[in-house]
Order: sequence, then C-alpha cells, then structure tokens
Amino acid sequence: MPDHPTTDFDRLIRRARRGRLKVYIGMIAGVGKTYRMLQEAHALLTKGVDVRIGEVVTHGRAETEALVAGIPVIPPREVFYKSKKLRELDLEAILAAKPEVVLVDELAHTNVPGSRHDKRWRDVLDLIDAGINVITAFNVQHLESLHERVHEITGVEIQESIPDHFLENADEVVNIDLPAEELIQRLRDGKIYRPERVAYALDNFFRADKILHLRDLALRKVAQRVEHKITATSGHPLPPEKFMACISTNYAGGKKILRKAARLSTHYQAEWVALYVQTGREDTVRIDLALQRKLLDNLRWAAEQGATVIKRRGEDVPAVIRAVTESERITTLVIGKPRSTIFKTLMGKNHFKNLLAALEDTDVDIVIVS
Repeated sequence: MPDHPTTDFDRLIRRARRGRLKVYIGMIAGVGKTYRMLQEAHALLTKGVDVRIGEVVTHGRAETEALVAGIPVIPPREVFYKSKKLRELDLEAILAAKPEVVLVDELAHTNVPGSRHDKRWRDVLDLIDAGINVITAFNVQHLESLHERVHEITGVEIQESIPDHFLENADEVVNIDLPAEELIQRLRDGKIYRPERVAYALDNFFRADKILHLRDLALRKVAQRVEHKITATSGHPLPPEKFMACISTNYAGGKKILRKAARLSTHYQAEWVALYVQTGREDTVRIDLALQRKLLDNLRWAAEQGATVIKRRGEDVPAVIRAVTESERITTLVIGKPRSTIFKTLMGKNHFKNLLAALEDTDVDIVIVS
C-alpha cells in the first residue's frame, strides 16, 4: 500500500465548531478503505490529535488488523437480538467521550432494532452535529442513486443503502482506487476473503468486467461532487431546479419514479418533492393494509433521501398536481408511463392528457419513467 498522502484534514478539524466529515469511497470490498482510515489515524496521533476507533471492521485481514494496534478504541456496546450477542457502535459512549476524531467503518450498516437510529449514517450525523470529527468509509454500490445501475452490473440486489444527500455533509471525499488485476490478485492471495469464499467471489462480484464498471461509478461519483463544488464556488451557479415525483399506490412503479427524482436532484444539487394524491378510489377504507404499508414505505424512503413529502386529497389529479407545482415552484415533474385506455379518454379520466393540458401555459418539464 502507498504511504498516506499529506492532507490538510488535521488542520481543518481544529477550526470548525461542527465536526468535519471525511469519507473514503471504494469501488468494491478489499481496495483498502479501512486500511487507509487507520493509516490516517496513526498520522493524526503523531500530531497529538485525540483519535479513537468507534467501529472498524477488519474482516480478518492481517495487514488491516496490524494497523489497529496503538489506536485507542471506544468499546462497542453488546446487544442481544434474536438470541444472538451482537456488537454495535456505541454512539452514546462516543458522544460522552467526545474525542477530536473518531473512525466509523461500514457506513451503510443497519443498526439493531432499539438503537437510537436505524442506520449508522444517521449516527455519524449525530456525531458531527456534536462537534466530533468523523472519518468513515463505504463502497459505492451502497449509494441509493446507483441501486438500479449496480443491480444491472452485478445481478446483486444491494440491501443496505446510503442516501446521496449524506455526501453533502462531507468536507472531503477520497476515492480509493486499485487496478482490477491487482484487486483480483489480492483476492487470490487471501488478502480480502477467507479461502473458502474466494471461488464464489471470483465467479460473482470480483469479475474484471464488473470491477471496471464499479470503478467507473466510483470515479464518476467523486468527479461529480468536485464539479458541484467548483460550480458552487465559481460565482456562476446553475439556475435553481426543483423536482417533483408524482406517485400512486403502485409500489414498484412508485419506487422507480422516486429513484429517478432522487438521482436528478442529486445531479443538479436541487430540492425535490414526493407527491401522493389520494383519490376516493384509493381511500384507506378501499385499499388493503398491505398496499397502504407499501405506499408508506415509499413515502418514508423518499423522506430519507431528502424529499419533502406532500399528501393531498382530490379527484382531479392533474389539477392537484398543477396546484402543488405552482405552490412549490417545481421546474420538473417525474411521472410514470401513461397507462390510458379508450374508455378512460371517453370518460375524461385520461390523467396524462389532462395533466398536459393543465401545464400547457407553464415552463414545467416532464420526465416519464417507463
């Protein structure tokens, strides 16, 4: 591994009242994110900075475990869940100890039920709000906006995710990169997984073509963030955009629409809204509980991704959308593919056609998600 590059992070952490956040992003497991975090911790310790380990997962990698030695650890809390003893980041202990810097690995981790937060990234936000500087790490496939793309590349459904807006809190984002050939060799040499897992990994995530695609995603994500930073500080910001996703009780279709709106808002660094218009046909007494739960799941997910969630009642859906578009100053609508029938058109219930008519005299753009 190369020596850790000199950075200004140790100077930055002494200046701010709110904690600073440094994020290491990797394209895949084993590129050296945790290793690099630990290297930086040792560098900060030599400068007299109070650095502690809040959570570091070594995955049994000898070279990573060797670097843990010498760094003070805030012990994890032990939790019994489903008859198993689990170790979790001890958020309360870190807040009480208030070190200058804490290392928090596995950012996409889902906490045990009963924890203060359901996700570790929320714990990190609490830490920086308390004035504690955090160095953390995750793999790019956990970013929510890349969920569908990662599934296309790998065939794997990523279960744990981080909303893209989390990165807006980062003062520094570093991409840890390795050539695909070197990464595969590290895997073969047993430096990433135990021997019994190597063959499976080589047949799945660790194929050269998949690694190259994931590497491209990681590089693009970091480059996009730099581009946004330059734009924001250049004195020539982009015109403000605001997106609105319009969903119904269709769970799968709604999630696609929401993901598209979330990606657009991330790309344009814009606010976004999730709108659900409840008609009489979708009244809670007319739709089953499972459908209601899925709708609530979608709206909860949208809120986690930074959306303002709006619920309205009305039979004239296009008119409600038009009204919210005006009140929220929406520039772009994100809607599902129209599913009209001749009968609906004759009955005047072709929502897409009526929506176009309602927006005819506006400058609002429409994105259709198929």
